[in-house]
Amino acid sequence: MATYETDEPILYERRDATAWIMLNRPDFANSQNGQMLYALDAAFARAVDDPQVRAIVLTGKGKHFSSGHDIGTPGRDADLPAAARHSLWGDHSELDGAASTYVREQELYLGLCRRWRDIPKPTIAAVHGACIAGGLMLAWVCDLIIASRDAFFSDPVLRMGIPGVEYFAHAFEMHPRAAREFLFLGDRMPAERAYALGMVNRVVERDALEAEAGAIAERLAALPAFGLTLAKQALNQAEDAMGKRVATDAAFNLHHLAHAHARMTTGSAIGGQDARSMAAGGKEHPLPNERSTEAKG
Repeated sequence: MATYETDEPILYERRDATAWIMLNRPDFANSQNGQMLYALDAAFARAVDDPQVRAIVLTGKGKHFSSGHDIGTPGRDADLPAAARHSLWGDHSELDGAASTYVREQELYLGLCRRWRDIPKPTIAAVHGACIAGGLMLAWVCDLIIASRDAFFSDPVLRMGIPGVEYFAHAFEMHPRAAREFLFLGDRMPAERAYALGMVNRVVERDALEAEAGAIAERLAALPAFGLTLAKQALNQAEDAMGKRVATDAAFNLHHLAHAHARMTTGSAIGGQDARSMAAGGKEHPLPNERSTEAKG
């Protein structure tokens, strides 16, 4: 078994009727390894199973919400017990060629995101600092996004030759024209612009983020629980009727065509500018003053 950096990649706390779930790899800008994602899934399940919990807030410890999927820090791909897996594909590490990456990412990324989107209780992402690539996926599956004024959003994975993150909700989170700019250029989108585009519900000062998310969670917790669940299902079904599920399936397949192409041309699942950066010991999109963040979407 490989060694992880922390025994608690996710922290869980219930405050009255709200479950607070916190990403807890601050030394790695809350980049997501397999251990964290399965622990996050267990925390969401715990909140769903607790009848006292009526709302869920997802946030991150430290300076950043999440810098994406971890592709470089120690222990990112440590062996995971079969019991942790939710799909019936089997052990991805036993598969050959493109199948290994495809099955792993369908399980850990697309599959878990869809599972979390369907949580029957209302979810709020409280985002501060960086929300990059895979971090977007965690925020986008939540019903509401509250951002601090210092938050920024980015999906720079096109630099790796990859056409966006695995849960490809870009054109549903913002106008397609804005989504093209966001994806093609990979620039950081400030919280205020994300709010103007409708991707974020509210923007508050950093020191007011927790209180704002908590106050909204309390309001949600006071609503009739079953009626709120049905309203959430209705909105999810409306998005799917507009093509969201089909679009994310198609984009996921294109994502893995890009991985396969990169393997054929570079010997790695990542290509583009950042394949050269990695070969030289660089980082894909490093954050200042972070110890080891090699995160992709």
